[in-house]
Amino acid sequence: MTKQERATRTRDALIRSAAEEFDRHGYVLATLSAISAGAGVSPGALHFHFENKAAVAEAVEQEACTALRRTARIVYGRRSNALQNLTDTSHALARLLRDDIVVRAGFRLSRADGSRTELSLRQEWQSCVQQRLAEAADEGLLVADVGRRQDLARTVVAATIGLEALCHDNGEWLSPRTVTGLWRTLLPMLATPESLAGLDPAGSPAATGDARVPVG
Repeated sequence: MTKQERATRTRDALIRSAAEEFDRHGYVLATLSAISAGAGVSPGALHFHFENKAAVAEAVEQEACTALRRTARIVYGRRSNALQNLTDTSHALARLLRDDIVVRAGFRLSRADGSRTELSLRQEWQSCVQQRLAEAADEGLLVADVGRRQDLARTVVAATIGLEALCHDNGEWLSPRTVTGLWRTLLPMLATPESLAGLDPAGSPAATGDARVPVG
């Protein structure tokens, strides 16, 4: 292993350890000593990569944002129509929040302590929702006019981000069943009767990567 590879591996380990500390304790109570110990490196190694705790938190948020963008891009590439794609992307986001500690910590940092970067994970998601709804309008899938579309976008963002906020105490809020139930409520508000019949609130397995769960 080269020196550069070791440095990259150490940095990745520190980011993951930091994410675990921020997710468990929040930004204020997380300590650099615990982060370095969790990564299995010395405090000196941590300071080689990061100047202070704020810099570590920024790296966590950056990694989370990269993962969110990558996931949205992958799902978008497999899209059928804009509303189904939005549903699929929310399922993929929920899976990320369930399974990826860095993404979960990134959202918690942005939510509880304010973003330490020019990025905002919530704004990233809001932009994604607005873009998909604009595409859905162009495709003739929406029941709403342009003015009401903004209200619908805010409703979708508030509902999905609300699940993220609630999941810290109870992971069931981000389960496939819960996200499916959310879309079973939202899609009739969004879609024309003609397009609604072809939409699946449980998401497309090929796009979301989730196993199908029974609903009802």
